[in-house]
Amino acid sequence: MSSTNTVNGGISFWYADDGLPTAREPLTGDTTADVCVVGGGYTGLWTAYYLKKAAPFLRVTVLEQRFCGYGASGRNGGWLYNGIAGRDRYARLHGHDAAVRLQQAMNATVDEVIRVAAEEKIDADVHHGGVLEVAYTPAQLARLRAFHEAELAYGENDRTLHGARETAERIRVAGAVGSSWTPHGARLHPVKLVKGLAAAVEALGVTIHESTPVTEIKPKHAVTPYGTVRAPYVLRCTEGFTASLKGQRRTWLPMNSSMIATAPLPADVWETIGWAGRETLGDMAHAYMYAQRTADDRIALGGRGVPYHFGSRTDNDGRTQPATVDALREILVRFFPQLTGVRIDHAWSGVLGVPRDWCATVTLDRATGLGWAGGYVGSGVATANLAARTLRDLVQRDSGQAGATDLTALPWVNHRVRKWEPEPLRWLGVHGMYATFRAADRREDSSHSASSSRLARLAERVAGRH
Repeated sequence: MSSTNTVNGGISFWYADDGLPTAREPLTGDTTADVCVVGGGYTGLWTAYYLKKAAPFLRVTVLEQRFCGYGASGRNGGWLYNGIAGRDRYARLHGHDAAVRLQQAMNATVDEVIRVAAEEKIDADVHHGGVLEVAYTPAQLARLRAFHEAELAYGENDRTLHGARETAERIRVAGAVGSSWTPHGARLHPVKLVKGLAAAVEALGVTIHESTPVTEIKPKHAVTPYGTVRAPYVLRCTEGFTASLKGQRRTWLPMNSSMIATAPLPADVWETIGWAGRETLGDMAHAYMYAQRTADDRIALGGRGVPYHFGSRTDNDGRTQPATVDALREILVRFFPQLTGVRIDHAWSGVLGVPRDWCATVTLDRATGLGWAGGYVGSGVATANLAARTLRDLVQRDSGQAGATDLTALPWVNHRVRKWEPEPLRWLGVHGMYATFRAADRREDSSHSASSSRLARLAERVAGRH
């Protein structure tokens, strides 16, 4: 079926569904604060929330270039889950026990987000159904089993492994031969969460200035075209948009991810699919997909399209290339052949932050008062909350309001990494990596071998992901 009726861009389906927010006022001149947060997505808003909850007397200002949730926080797949980028590297650097503590903190973060949403009366269509990751080739099944064993080794004893029959009892993915399920995950509506969080932050007394792009961050200063905010602590929470800041072009690479949302599916179609538990759904492909069953019974599904724009450019409104829309439709129909003729109502894209070593980090430089968090590599819905609570603890420790905590001792705190290569090397590297991953998936689909393609292992090494 043609996608000519598909809404393409317009930021995301989530905004089309829930409406754009009412604009907040931009900065009107130079001002001061105790803490200046740059970026009005999940990381920045959660940071402001927890700082103000812990120390109501703090003057906290949030600066956002467009409006809160304009970036990844308003465009993601709605996966609130316990994955964190870089865990295996942190285990090598700091020991297995340190990585287990990081994983346990992430497990608890899923419950923390759900708790705060309920406490603040944020109705974000949360359904705590866990995460189901499926395999549909022999090589994927081998990776799934290894992945499952690794998660158990990191203390996730409530994870379960399923064969083909048990997988089909949850979701009938065509050809699925196995799956791994964890309870540490929930589906949500990203925009309803970010809107509710912004309102809760304002209700606590935080000042939010929208339409206020920060052009440069330097010690005790956040510089904008409308004035400068001076504060002892300036916290960079810009994730995939970090490259637009002065001096940060090669800090984190803005990786594109794209999504489609189907029309609402009728009850008889859902009877053929299953998915009554509304788990978030992923797979074990190298160029993996992610999906959810929305509150109004659509399937929202995502994956990599054009992975990166030359020069670390970011798009404006989420418009997605037709070839990417077609590729995502192919994944949808690969999983659920009965949806061959389904209407795709919306397609959109957004950027996520990727550090050179693919490790999420939280940092506060005590010499300058500059802090940052991000590099979530696509796992930011929950990770942003843990990062924000960690930033709160780091600021409170540095300012003498509190001592060290369990969060400030986690292995991702103050982790440093080298910058990305200059162009055109990073464009060639990223596009080559994902072309190789897709080729590896095609080879595994046709070979029926239980061994992962050597192409994928080569791409992983070149990318520096392991």
